[in-house]
Amino acid sequence: MNLADAMARARVFDIDLQKQLRPYMENMVPLPGIYDPDFIAANQGARANNVIKGTKKEQVQQIIKDMREFKEKNKVDKVVVLWTANTERYSNVIVGLNDTVENLFASLEKNEAEISPSTLYAIACILENIPFINGSPQNTFVPGLIDLAIQRNSLIGGDDFKSGQTKMKSVLVDFLVGAGIKPTSIVSYNHLGNNDGMNLSAPQTFRSKEISKSNVVDDMVASNGILYEPGEHPDHVVVIKYVPYVGDSKRAMDEYTSEIFMGGTNTIVLHNTCEDSLLAAPIILDLVLLAELSTRIQLKAETEGKFHSFHPVATILSYLSKAPLVPPGTPVVNALSKQRAMLENIMRACVGLAPENNMILEYK
Repeated sequence: MNLADAMARARVFDIDLQKQLRPYMENMVPLPGIYDPDFIAANQGARANNVIKGTKKEQVQQIIKDMREFKEKNKVDKVVVLWTANTERYSNVIVGLNDTVENLFASLEKNEAEISPSTLYAIACILENIPFINGSPQNTFVPGLIDLAIQRNSLIGGDDFKSGQTKMKSVLVDFLVGAGIKPTSIVSYNHLGNNDGMNLSAPQTFRSKEISKSNVVDDMVASNGILYEPGEHPDHVVVIKYVPYVGDSKRAMDEYTSEIFMGGTNTIVLHNTCEDSLLAAPIILDLVLLAELSTRIQLKAETEGKFHSFHPVATILSYLSKAPLVPPGTPVVNALSKQRAMLENIMRACVGLAPENNMILEYK
């Protein structure tokens, strides 16, 4: 299917805009992709009509070949790959299978079933030193893959686009906890009717999204040892349902129940309606631009002799990621204001400006 027909099938753009875009898109046909029915919902089989055959090693080799040919054909200096395909189920992380670089490549040679399609794309990108961003919630970056990226100093980032409900949640919970209001119950309900919703109707793929959405409040809860005892956490439930009629119009309803002074309770209820794809598309553009930019930034401490690039696990992308991927041993920050401040201050440093702070001592 060409991109013009895919646009018509998606029914996101206004019909007049589709007519204007069709001449530019009808000759664009996606390259074949890797399809493994074990990792996505069974209802996706009907769409799998443009696939790469062969063993997993052969599929990686084909992806590398496609990227090289694309780069040559289009005369571009750099390529950035971003995964916007279906949410996969979580891969099992198994000692001897994908826990080290050596075991991951040995499993590739053996055509082990537990290597996911997204991991295969990431392997191909790392081998070609092409930035790879995971826009879905599954654990594409198994330990052996992260080690490979670090060894080859090849940028990886993710996971999962942070677009609507989760972005609001990270702001609201940060505000509540910071104000001394204790969220004790967070219930998030979603329904949508696009292909993402159809794929997430399978329990194994929904579980990936549930984990991604649920972990977003962890660091904010851990930041306040007065409100929360060690190990204490709000009851946090996420529900996603597939309702074909609503199409790309995603409906999100949230209820936040918090404890306040003298045993009182506070309840906040939100209802958010948005076009799912139109929220995600600008984030895709920003992720690609930031990933490419970060490959060109170098830094050094005063005591260091040489400049070096950022760590290949790109925390700079966390502002746009639902479950930020961070280097081993690095704390995960989900609070949106802190993520934005980090990004802004890096941009300021790139143009020679000091980092922003809110002390404003010069006016005190």
